[in-house]
Amino acid sequence: MSPVLEVSNIHKAFGGIKAVNGVSFSVKEGEILGIIGPNGCGKSTLFNCILGQLDPTEGTVKLDGKEVTGMRPSDLNRLGVSRTFQLLQVFPELSVRENLILAGQEHEGTMLSRFFGRRDAGLTEKADRMIGFFKLGHLVDAKAGGLSYGQQKLLDAAMAFMAGPRLVLLDEPAGGVNLTMLGDLKERLRAINAEQGATFVVIEHNMDFVMSLCTRVLVLAEGKVLAEGTPAEVRANRQVIEAYLGH
Repeated sequence: MSPVLEVSNIHKAFGGIKAVNGVSFSVKEGEILGIIGPNGCGKSTLFNCILGQLDPTEGTVKLDGKEVTGMRPSDLNRLGVSRTFQLLQVFPELSVRENLILAGQEHEGTMLSRFFGRRDAGLTEKADRMIGFFKLGHLVDAKAGGLSYGQQKLLDAAMAFMAGPRLVLLDEPAGGVNLTMLGDLKERLRAINAEQGATFVVIEHNMDFVMSLCTRVLVLAEGKVLAEGTPAEVRANRQVIEAYLGH
């Protein structure tokens, strides 16, 4: 069986600067892969090459064995690839339920159809199930802009999983979230992986979050893979200890 995601020898240069320099990895169905490394190591550039927001200088990206290198984000979205961003993408004037309905419609049509089609596109029931799963029921009619930052992060994650995507890429999901909400987010991500077999890749600076959530970790340094393995293997890797963990 082909991996859900297969990234082969990805390079991305900006002028003479190699932001990503020959990165390869794959993600199996049901796996949670963490990608860590300091600012400037190439994590976000790699994500953007995978998601079609940047064209790689070299290399290929495959989804379920089919090459999708350079495919537009909207087309990847329809193939079941979803993502979150470092900067939240919620609609602040819309309710929690309305945000989820729009996220579901995004996988099924164009922006035009989202605004001029049926008001809920038949997605209210599905949105309410996702609201229950992410424990946002007490906020269902609240405007997203009035939620706490941690609650918005939960909503953002729920929106990414709304359409039952094949693969989700989460960009800094723990950033700026307090410890209580971080525990809720981690618990919900574990649950959606265990109960629905969701496959996802996490870019994150929070080492404890990655090590306790992910089944495998990839460490980047200067655009290259420094180490790869289980959280325990990465924690024990001397190069990683010296470069990132500092103990």
